Amino acid sequence: MTQAPVAAERRVGLRSERGPVLASVMLTTGLVALDSTIIATAVPSVVRDLGGFAHFPWLFSVYLLTAAVTTPLYGKLADMLGRRPVMFFGIAVFLAGSVLCGAAWSMLTLIIARAVQGIGAGAIQPMSMTIIGDLYTVEERARVQGYVAGVWGVSSVIGPTLGGVFSEYLSWRWIFFVNLPLGLAAAWMLARHLKERVERRRHRVDYLGAGLLVSGCSLLILGTLEGGVTWAWASAPSIAVFAAGALLIAAFVLVERRVAEPVLPLWVFRHRTLVGGNLASVIVGGLLIGLSSYVPNFAQGVLGASAVVAGFVLAAMTLGWPIAATLSGHIYLRIGFRNTALLGSVVIVAGTVMCALLGRHTSIGMVAVACFVIGVGLGFTSSPTLVAVQSVVGWERRGVVTATNMFSRSIGSAVGAAVFGAIANTTLERRFADAPPDIRPELTGGSDATSLVLRAGHATGAVADYVRSSLYAATHHVFIGLAVVGVFAVAALLLMPRRTEQLPAE
Repeated sequence: MTQAPVAAERRVGLRSERGPVLASVMLTTGLVALDSTIIATAVPSVVRDLGGFAHFPWLFSVYLLTAAVTTPLYGKLADMLGRRPVMFFGIAVFLAGSVLCGAAWSMLTLIIARAVQGIGAGAIQPMSMTIIGDLYTVEERARVQGYVAGVWGVSSVIGPTLGGVFSEYLSWRWIFFVNLPLGLAAAWMLARHLKERVERRRHRVDYLGAGLLVSGCSLLILGTLEGGVTWAWASAPSIAVFAAGALLIAAFVLVERRVAEPVLPLWVFRHRTLVGGNLASVIVGGLLIGLSSYVPNFAQGVLGASAVVAGFVLAAMTLGWPIAATLSGHIYLRIGFRNTALLGSVVIVAGTVMCALLGRHTSIGMVAVACFVIGVGLGFTSSPTLVAVQSVVGWERRGVVTATNMFSRSIGSAVGAAVFGAIANTTLERRFADAPPDIRPELTGGSDATSLVLRAGHATGAVADYVRSSLYAATHHVFIGLAVVGVFAVAALLLMPRRTEQLPAE
């Protein structure tokens, strides 16, 4: 732990001012945080204009997938070239993707543009966390993590609110254009204040490993998302997709064992602190995407709330997050990283059980309380595990371990979007197939028939009532799945040791 100040001084340079750099990092974090939350409340409006409710989970999963599979490569490049050029590249690609999203004319083009955004986001978030790890010691990160977590809280209040306001009074396209001034300001601040002095030496980038990782993860998530919708789970296409994805991942592992500089070094899977922290990050990602995707649909489609109110409900979750993250910084210095994260996992379980118990006629306030409790649990879990992962390595490996942790969260979110999307779509398809004969002809559009209630939360009539009850059944099953995932968080954190120690050089 005593190596952190020396490493920061040598690598980042004496001319870097920590205050302005922290402000820049917080702004770039806000860029990703705003985009992660602002689209959630706009989904009903997007589906209304572009159609394709059955495919809307791809708006989340393709973004998270491209972010996930590029993150390890960015982490390796950051250790080779420095944090600054990787961050600038990520901001540029993210803004280009935002422009494409705002100009999308169909669900397919919007999904492709979201993939471009994800490629940029894959650099922004891990670089932000890595820069903090470079500049601040473990003791100082207790305070700084609270600041950064606060950005998520502010962005999460502004994001869903703006998403609802734009959807109702302007256009959902503005939720993407709003990224431009924020991103340009972040790039300008970093250019002025972040100075690095990187020791240059020859490196070999593991392009083969990166390609295998991208292809394998893409196929596995494709099979999870489309299974039970486009094809049956036990059908030949489903088996072929999963088998091909598994083979590519197996080939990736073989390649990583032999290359000199692997894009995702296998030693990160051999140390308990890293394994436990990364598994916890997978679960946090899955929980976050499940709530962000389906709480707004529950609030609007089942309870009849407006898009703005749905945004405030979702914001309750991410308000609890920074509050708990700030407190966790003081707690883990006393009782340790693992015990603090375990406390958070218990709170997560309590919050997800509250969501699973929500009824068709529950109040909006109860939904917000459940989301707030889960947010508190996420704050007590995610911050200590990230700091623990960073604290056991030096500068030359901090980019890799931070990127791996962010990769784990993104994979958790991508898989979560696929799994929860499959649960919701399968429930809706079965409900509509078993609909009463007099309303069945109105439901021939399958899950896209949910637009009947998403267009207007207070829609009435037999068809709207049946669609609303079906949407409740779908979101209820998703919330039960979230409760199960919350229990897994406890088991994952038990893998972490009570005390963290610096890993030996590999």
